[in-house]
Amino acid sequence: MSETFLQAVQENTRRQKWSGKITTIKGVEYEFTDKDIVKGSGYITRQCCGSAEIELGSVYAAEMGITLFMDADRYTLEDATVELFYSIKLADGSWETIPMGIFEISEANRNIKTLEIKAYDYMLRFEKSASTESSSGCPYDFLSWACEKCKVELAHTQEEIEAMPNGMELLGIYPDGNIETYRDLLFYVAQVLGKVCQINREGKLQLVSYGNEPVVTMEAKHRFSSSYSDFVTRYTAVYSTNEVDAISEYYCLDPDDGLTMNLGINPLLQYGLQNTREALITNILNAISVVEYVPFDSTTIGNPALDPMDVVKFSGGHADQNALSCVTSITYKIHGKHALKGVGKNPLLACAKSKADKNIIGLLNQVETSKYVVCAYENASELEVGSEPIRIIDVTFASIESTSVLFMGNVTCVVKAEDETVSAEYTASHLVPNVESIVAKAVAEAKEEEEIPEIEYETLEEEVTVPITRKVNPVVTFLYKIDDTWIEDYSPKQTLHDGENILPLLYPISGLGANSAKQLEVYMTVEGGEITIAPANCKAAVAGSGIASGFTEWDGKLVIEESVNVISMAENALTLKTLVDFAGTRVWQETIYGFADSVSLMQLENYMHLIGLSDLVEIE
Repeated sequence: MSETFLQAVQENTRRQKWSGKITTIKGVEYEFTDKDIVKGSGYITRQCCGSAEIELGSVYAAEMGITLFMDADRYTLEDATVELFYSIKLADGSWETIPMGIFEISEANRNIKTLEIKAYDYMLRFEKSASTESSSGCPYDFLSWACEKCKVELAHTQEEIEAMPNGMELLGIYPDGNIETYRDLLFYVAQVLGKVCQINREGKLQLVSYGNEPVVTMEAKHRFSSSYSDFVTRYTAVYSTNEVDAISEYYCLDPDDGLTMNLGINPLLQYGLQNTREALITNILNAISVVEYVPFDSTTIGNPALDPMDVVKFSGGHADQNALSCVTSITYKIHGKHALKGVGKNPLLACAKSKADKNIIGLLNQVETSKYVVCAYENASELEVGSEPIRIIDVTFASIESTSVLFMGNVTCVVKAEDETVSAEYTASHLVPNVESIVAKAVAEAKEEEEIPEIEYETLEEEVTVPITRKVNPVVTFLYKIDDTWIEDYSPKQTLHDGENILPLLYPISGLGANSAKQLEVYMTVEGGEITIAPANCKAAVAGSGIASGFTEWDGKLVIEESVNVISMAENALTLKTLVDFAGTRVWQETIYGFADSVSLMQLENYMHLIGLSDLVEIE
């Protein structure tokens, strides 16, 4: 495309038209123009990255959709190709036409008067099973071989490929490499070269690198709407997993204050000398280090000359005219607005995750996929459990692959049950002398009769209430927490007795993703008593395959918060002259009590009352 074309698409007004041609596999051609396109139906979508972050080696296919007023048999359009063209009238009155891509029809639906077509570019041709036996070659050898097998022309010469980073290195493929299709092969080769794969407008396979030279400036008058991030996405480090030695290697620039790109397991980087591997990955790092883009989302009047991977500048409005952005996805609407998007992560927000990634991936030397691993835990100090939840178990582990694990535990403890007083009702029976018999005996004795009657007794029953002190049966509750999320639907309870008890624990954890860190915490409360757990009497383990123990290191950061309540004075005339506060910290042995903070003596002048003073220290 010419400079006059680029100037024409920047003008406030333009005259433009779209056209195209459908060619069946038998060579039949159907040409169409603007009047054959149903208004608002045509679009082309291209991208070089996903929806979240910058990628390297991506192999995305472009999609095209259009509805035509065309009388063509839809059954003859299977595997037919569609070529689209965009034309604009230049200042001298002539028309300039540029290609918008070649697409293969995947779906054609016939309506009463229209033909609805959906098609994709030649990238899908590489979605073919690749017979990758043990072989070796330079990047150009692999690229030309894949293009020959999938009938796609390579847009580069051998000299151009060899001039790229790592372009002349000898790479090897082995049978155990994770290369199933030619599209997989393109991904790994492009990653080694520090590029992104695309099918260009002529239908050829092209490798494009990230750059820092803008191709166009988008002024405010060219935009309908736009939003920009307040950070710059940039990379200063990469991960590459060495599967042969079961380790993950970390390469970074100085200073290492940006994002880290995870290259994963690239089968082309698994064998060879360590020095060669370091040189290859360092070249990849240098290729990705040029990324310094502001993520954005914008709707524009349209510039069909733009492609994914193009670097643009924005000016006017709320745009930062000194910042660069990279187009990672673009949607062309035929005679409509164009949507541009540039993705990226915030280096500040991603720092914590990057540190976690280092801990997780660095554990690869501890694990094999077929090895059963036990991540054990036991308490180092004595634990006192009461009515408030207290953490008794803390197990940190990492899942290297998608897996499921089983948590098991055993708590040996001494329970001191509370006393409770209850009222017990009893029936008491005792003999009571009969009054009449007493009187009869007394009368007989007074008359000095010969026969003196005996006193008769009768049984009297009474209800008696007696207080009794007995031990309560304490109830213990276990609370589970995974990655700061409480497991609300599982809180097992168990009734204990006074004295020694053994408490079993069990919790299965499924659906663990690959390369993820997990922290499992178990808390314990008791009602109706107190529980004492001696050191090393709380034993637990997370067991399964594809995991490793993952103790995360403290990053040296302390966050301290202090709150002082309102100090009320007894007399309005009095004022607080001096308030001295000192916060001190010291390292304790691992206990359940945490850190302590002491407040020095506070001297208050004259007469006044200190109503309240609170002090809070939080350790992260």
